[in-house]
Amino acid sequence: MVKYANNRTIAKNTLAMPYPYTMKDAKEWVEKNLKKYNKKDSDNFILAIEINGEVCGAIGLHHIEKEHKAEIGYWLGSEHWGKGIMTEAVRLMTSYGFKKLKLRRIYAHVFLFNESSKRVLEKAGYELEGISRKEAKKKNKCLDAYLLAKVR
Repeated sequence: MVKYANNRTIAKNTLAMPYPYTMKDAKEWVEKNLKKYNKKDSDNFILAIEINGEVCGAIGLHHIEKEHKAEIGYWLGSEHWGKGIMTEAVRLMTSYGFKKLKLRRIYAHVFLFNESSKRVLEKAGYELEGISRKEAKKKNKCLDAYLLAKVR
């Protein structure tokens, strides 16, 4: 996981991914998510993306409100960009959210400078709803973000 997550561009395009990304960061991420996974009413559902036996990304639903909505988030190692992997992962996670979790809305915030991630969501059927001004604070800077969503 460290091999793929230790990437300046991934850190720039995600809200909480540090750079450099260390083994300590990976262990803390796994432990935190295992605790949430084992919690009965967790508001997160996260899966690793594995290719050829290596964890090279992750995708998850966050802030899950039962039978209502959740936020989707993801990252993928740059070696695998442009192959349709993340678009397919977003489609599958969205389907899971709608069918198994009975969600009615799944949304994502994407920094304005991350057009590739916006395109992934659009190819997976998400629609642009607008721009959220000062949506996220990263390194003491407020950033605008696209708001995209898919509803059923």
